Amino acid sequence: MRVLEAHSGAGKFIGIGAMSDDYGIARRGRRRSSLRIWAWAALALVVLAAVASAGGAAYIIQQQQRPPREWVPYLLRRAQNNGALISWPISAAVTLLERADRIPGGATTLPPDWVGARAGVASGSDINPSDTHQRLVGSASALYDAINTAVPGDVIELLPGHYRIEDRGIRIGRPGRKDAPITVRAARLGDAVIESAAVEAIKINVPDWHFENLVMQGVCPPENDSYCEHAFHVVGNAQRIVIRNNLLADFNAQIKINLENGGLPDDGIIEGNTLTDTRPRSTPNPVTPIDLDAASGWRMSRNLISGFTKTGGNDVSYGAFAKAAGTDNVFERNVVLCENRPLGPTGHTIGLSLGGGGAGGAINRDGGRSGLEQDNSRISDNLIAFCSDVGIYLNKAAHSLIDHNTIIDTSGIEVRFPESSAEIEGNIIDGIIQLRDGATIRTESNETASLLGLFLGLHPQRRLFFDVARLDLTWSGSPPLDPKPDPRPDLCGAARGPQPAIGAFENFAVCLDHAGQ
Repeated sequence: MRVLEAHSGAGKFIGIGAMSDDYGIARRGRRRSSLRIWAWAALALVVLAAVASAGGAAYIIQQQQRPPREWVPYLLRRAQNNGALISWPISAAVTLLERADRIPGGATTLPPDWVGARAGVASGSDINPSDTHQRLVGSASALYDAINTAVPGDVIELLPGHYRIEDRGIRIGRPGRKDAPITVRAARLGDAVIESAAVEAIKINVPDWHFENLVMQGVCPPENDSYCEHAFHVVGNAQRIVIRNNLLADFNAQIKINLENGGLPDDGIIEGNTLTDTRPRSTPNPVTPIDLDAASGWRMSRNLISGFTKTGGNDVSYGAFAKAAGTDNVFERNVVLCENRPLGPTGHTIGLSLGGGGAGGAINRDGGRSGLEQDNSRISDNLIAFCSDVGIYLNKAAHSLIDHNTIIDTSGIEVRFPESSAEIEGNIIDGIIQLRDGATIRTESNETASLLGLFLGLHPQRRLFFDVARLDLTWSGSPPLDPKPDPRPDLCGAARGPQPAIGAFENFAVCLDHAGQ
């Protein structure tokens, strides 16, 4: 950086007349003139220094390509174990960065009731009544017995009440059939509450099981969060599993999917569930409500994923990811609220990801041969908000499609490593698109923020909506339009027109019309 210097000098003054008076006047005039010149010179130096500092800061910001909120953890680490002389300025800088970038106080509303698990959703949408055999159970022991003796077509219905699962949890080893799945359900959401103090409440290793209308609560005390790992663990040969309209709370990874003994649990559905935690998870273990490893062909749709924060280990948590060399996985029409209430320090929260933090070769579908974490997967029509890190993260994810998402109060979208390639189209991004370490992308019709503008507290995407902090996403004016038609329904279930609105929905009022239904 060049240092600019300013120089100023005063010329001679030749007086006429009596030396005693005129010279004194001249000397005072020269002093005043010199003072004015030096004052202007000093002001010029200050301005030039400010411009140089601002220019230098702008250069660093553009080179680093990191939004304000991503500087915060770095600065906090720098402030550790330093005296007040260093820590106080850093603390002040952190406050300014957070005020510039984050919505004050985070979300100021409860999670929405127009998405996720709801009491009025009908059961058995994939069940043929002529092949079913209903079995009513009213105790945990009866539930175990029904599951251990189930045959294809059974519908195991939990009567209203509380069911306690402990020790090893429930192990499911009797397969259903594609045309006659085995179903475990309650008649209505909220009738049956399963309390789990087991590491894994329900583990499935066989195909064609459905789970509907269940409330499942992890009940491990805070000091033992590592013991409440999963509500559902789907492994090995558990193909075509359906998890629909359930409320799953207080687990590290409510739904975990991975290969086991060479079996690949492909082609499942996770639809219309509410996955949440009532407090930050104090554990070094992964915290990710939907944690999908190695499996392919999963569709995750219309889920509410909220409040997943972590205070142990690396402090990193994801709403959902698919990794370990799976293909053709889809996240669509979900609402992901990383921090849905002011919780204080909550680590690094990331919305949705293809690739997550990466997987070791042993758990990859292909043993690590391709070098990919995901291929031909997509993230579409989702609302993602209130994350301390990026809303969408692609890690070694090839041929990805990221389209028509609304991303608010996050860093934006990050695409990383040469293996990653993505089409990024029609998104509203209250943040930036970060391209790192050799990744390639094609972008079209996105509404994105300016990186320098973020440091100045400028968030034009938030002004598109009536009140983002309260999740009132009614358009404040005319919505930005995408010239390319989209045949899929939007987040609210409405059909899109020939020139659809950019982002996840055409008209947010349609979502609100579904509230409480």
